[in-house]
Amino acid sequence: MQVLKVPLVKSNSSAENVVDGISVWEWNGSAFDEGAAAAQWFSNYLGSPARLVRFNHGVRKVEADYAPGYNVMFADMYPFLLLSQGSMDALNARLKESVPVNRFRPNIVVDGCEAFSEDGWREMKINKATFKGVKLCSRCKIPTINQETGKAASSEPTDTLRAFRSDKALRPNNSNKGKVYFGQNMVCTDSLATKPGNGKTVKVGDALNVLQITASPAA
Repeated sequence: MQVLKVPLVKSNSSAENVVDGISVWEWNGSAFDEGAAAAQWFSNYLGSPARLVRFNHGVRKVEADYAPGYNVMFADMYPFLLLSQGSMDALNARLKESVPVNRFRPNIVVDGCEAFSEDGWREMKINKATFKGVKLCSRCKIPTINQETGKAASSEPTDTLRAFRSDKALRPNNSNKGKVYFGQNMVCTDSLATKPGNGKTVKVGDALNVLQITASPAA
């Protein structure tokens, strides 16, 4: 296939092509269409009609009950998902067949801490960026799907997680909602500044410093 080139910075032409009817879970809104060439490339590659759209900033909010004022783009629920290698190792130790970390799609993976210690991290600093731990990530069926083939081979690792990472296991005194949790949803507090980000970066090998820990890891 021919190489498709898409500019990182939104062009004026894409700004004129706003399309509605874009959805992620319960959210519906608008986005910028990247044009016919991109649509044709992805349609050919995927074997079905498709279009490439660019996020329209400021139109999708995260859950107001947990992080009011913060936005998310096309990510699942929150802009950042933190998971520790220790938690992955603890899960795989319980499984008959280990699963890779991409089953859970975190964009920040940390090492050097105890399994599930990230559950209680409420404020962290990576490089010069400050993050807020919002809530444990409730998992859907995606972790059961092989990210290479797009097919679900079994109901694992969800079945195993349910035994020790369900709301019933973590919060036995609360109502049981039938959810399982793995990883910590986060927001970057710098995104609310006058100049969001301000050139701050996070890269492989950066140290993570925990600034605040909640009293209950299962909170």
